[in-house]
Order: sequence, then structure tokens, then C-alpha cells
Amino acid sequence: MRVREKQANSRMCVICGMDNPLGVQAPFYVMEDDSVMTRFCYRPEHQSYPGRVHGGMITAMLDELGFRAYWVVEPEVLAVTMTLQTKYRKPVPYGVPLLGQGSIEMANSRFVKSHAEIRDLDGEVLAEAEMKYIKLPSAAVTDADFHEEMCYPLIDDVWEL
Repeated sequence: MRVREKQANSRMCVICGMDNPLGVQAPFYVMEDDSVMTRFCYRPEHQSYPGRVHGGMITAMLDELGFRAYWVVEPEVLAVTMTLQTKYRKPVPYGVPLLGQGSIEMANSRFVKSHAEIRDLDGEVLAEAEMKYIKLPSAAVTDADFHEEMCYPLIDDVWEL
């Protein structure tokens, strides 16, 4: 699928933070179908049992994908997770490339519902989640300058995932 645009990365987010040495540092792309995708790789620092990624890190990536899909529609609006239901289908390995995809199922003036998946490169779904977010003014979410935190408009040569 073709990439329409690249979303910015933050400084310290555990999923997209470029200055977070223990984070995933995943790039996110808006796709031609308005979903958001990433190609990323967990590292040994993200393990639970040897060879497997910790469920919290899996869920964090799914949450990020679900919310970033909403940013395609309203890039300046913040929201926080109200509910998140994860289904772990197969063990998620670290040290191998993976694909994540998130899409919006419903959005209204107060709430957003999303679906996200993590797949291996063969297309097999390893984990998926349904999320519900509530939209809030940025001052209710953080005291920090949101634009200063989301400061990495990483430019790369990725045009298809």
C-alpha cells in the first residue's frame, strides 16, 4: 500500500520517541486508505520471556497505532485511552521486522473508536486491539508544549509498506 505522508515522532514516547534509548523509535505513515502503518522491530530490552515481547509493549504499540489513526482526521486534537482490549494471537518476537496498522472505526465530537493489528511480514496477525478514546483539550492531557514534544518530522524514503 502506498504512503501518503509521514507523521512526526516525539522526543520521549516509549513507542515513537527518538530520544528514548529504551523505546521502539517506530516511524508512522499515513496510508492511501487513511489508515496508519509502521514497520518496526522490538529489541531484547522489550522482552518478557526469552524470545517474546512483553504484552505491555505489544499493547502500547497497538494503542499508539489506534490513536495515530485518529490524527489522520484531526491532527491537532488530543485524546486519551478510555478502554483497550487486546487479543494476543501468537507470540510476538523481538529482533525481527514487524508491521503495525491502525484504523478508525468511529469518531464523533467526544469519542474515537479504533482497531489496530501487529502482523509478521507474512501477514499473520500476532496481536490486535480495539480501543476507545475520549477527546480532551491539550491542557487537560499535558502541561508540556505538545508541538515541542512532537518535534521530529523524520523524512525518509519510504513510499510503500
